[in-house]
Amino acid sequence: MSKADLDKLVAQFPGAVVSSHSNFGDDTAVVTADQLKDVMRYLRDTAGFDFLVNVTAVDYFGREPRFEVVYHLRSMATGNRLRIKVGLHEEEGGPSAEVATVSDLWPTANWQEREAYDMFGIKFTGHPDLRRILMYEEFIGHPLRKDYPKEQRQPLIRRDYSLG
Repeated sequence: MSKADLDKLVAQFPGAVVSSHSNFGDDTAVVTADQLKDVMRYLRDTAGFDFLVNVTAVDYFGREPRFEVVYHLRSMATGNRLRIKVGLHEEEGGPSAEVATVSDLWPTANWQEREAYDMFGIKFTGHPDLRRILMYEEFIGHPLRKDYPKEQRQPLIRRDYSLG
């Protein structure tokens, strides 16, 4: 992607793109969570970004918005790459940060969104199977959050793995 492609994205979604930059081949657009799905569908269907490289999250504890979900896209035809970021607020005493799933657009997002949910507690609305993927179901909390107590003790769950 180039600066011209970023400008096309901004022109197509003037209210959705919060900011963008194109520095040293690092093309990034920050979009609003409520229009993420439309932006991602446009990037896949019209702009040619047919490959979702990965989905991850970042916890900026003490900053608003606290979380960012980061999507790395690639066009297999042109080799262009694009990073999409979505800032998510965490509500005090309310629901966790939420954003729409893109697993229906790129099936590979399924497990990657589950990992972000497991590690950060970010909910992907519309996800077909949002449950823990790395930690066991009884695990309390989300270990990659900056406010997760590193000395926290977890419940010991004994499993019967006998082959009999």
